[in-house]
This record gives sequence, C-alpha cells and structure tokens, in this order.
Amino acid sequence: MSLRLRSFAFSLLAGFALASPALAHDGEGLAGGLASGFLHPLSGGDHLIAMVAVGLWGAQLGAPAIWLLPIAFPLIMAVGGVLGVMHIPLPAPEMMIALSAILLGAAVATRLRPPTVIAALVVSLFAIFHGHAHGAELPGATDPMAYGVGFVTATGFLHGCGIVIGAVSQWPLGARLIQGLGAMIALLGGYFLTLGSGGAG
Repeated sequence: MSLRLRSFAFSLLAGFALASPALAHDGEGLAGGLASGFLHPLSGGDHLIAMVAVGLWGAQLGAPAIWLLPIAFPLIMAVGGVLGVMHIPLPAPEMMIALSAILLGAAVATRLRPPTVIAALVVSLFAIFHGHAHGAELPGATDPMAYGVGFVTATGFLHGCGIVIGAVSQWPLGARLIQGLGAMIALLGGYFLTLGSGGAG
C-alpha cells in the first residue's frame, strides 16, 4: 500500500469519525430498508472505527482469530439487535460503544495477544452494545428485515476492511503503521467517550 493511499485511508477514517460522532445512533436521514441498514454502521464514527479495529486485531492475531472474531461479532451483534428491538435496556450503551473503540484500538496499538477465546469474548461483549444501538433504530425502518441484513453486512464489510489493512502488519514498517492506526482509533474512542459524557462541546 503506497504512502499516499495510507494517508488517504487514515484521513477518510478520521473524517468519518470527526464529522459524524455517534450519528448512527440517532437515525437521522435513515428511511429504512437494506441501504439504510447498510449505511447505519458506516455513518457512525464510533461504530466504524470499532468495526475496523476488530478486523485489524484479528489480522494481528492471525488464525484462528482472523476469521473467528469477524464471525463472532456479527452473530452476537444480532442478539444485541434483538434486545434493542425489544427495548430491553443495557447499561450506558453509548459509553460502552466508545469504550469498545478505546480498548480495541489499544489492543491493536499494543499488539495485545490474549488467548483466542478471550479475544472472542471481548469482541462479543462489545458486539451486544453495538447491536443494541442498531436494533433500537430498527422498528422504525420501512423494511426491518432488510435493515437488519444491511447493518450486519456493513459490519462484516468493515471487519474485512480492517483485515485487509491489517495484512500489512506482516512487514516491520507495516506493523508499526497498524499499531499507530490502533492508537489513533483509541484516541478517537476517547473523544467519543468524552463527547458522550458531555465533556466536549
């Protein structure tokens, strides 16, 4: 990946994050259906960076985590989506979503290598809160089933992007760049956490 392309990817990621913090949660402009469901995770900066971080972490950990984490997350996220649809409350969901970006970014930045089952449990825990946020918007969708398929598909797409980007970590310079990207994700997560707690703006 060229330096220019990496810079573009980083700028795009930061732009999404800074321009639309937590936008995925309020449903503004979402009419429902497959397209709206697909756009839901993409339009929320905190969701987006956490999903990419899952892919990056999986790429760092290698097999079997590289395929287990991106499978576990959407599956458990669907459970969280059901909780959101049923309006079953979870403690501080927005804060937990921001915290997921912080911790997953930090895991990438530090090249944390827990046992695969622990990594899967960590991403599964956060997946419940991400799914809950998406599910809470689902009842108002014009086609709830298509909406659900859309946000699960987008989540898988973002995991895949993280894995592709994380592939450069097999080279020493690439590994450093991925660690830097993880640090940036953690910092952005901190920004969203501060924003969500009313400490910014």
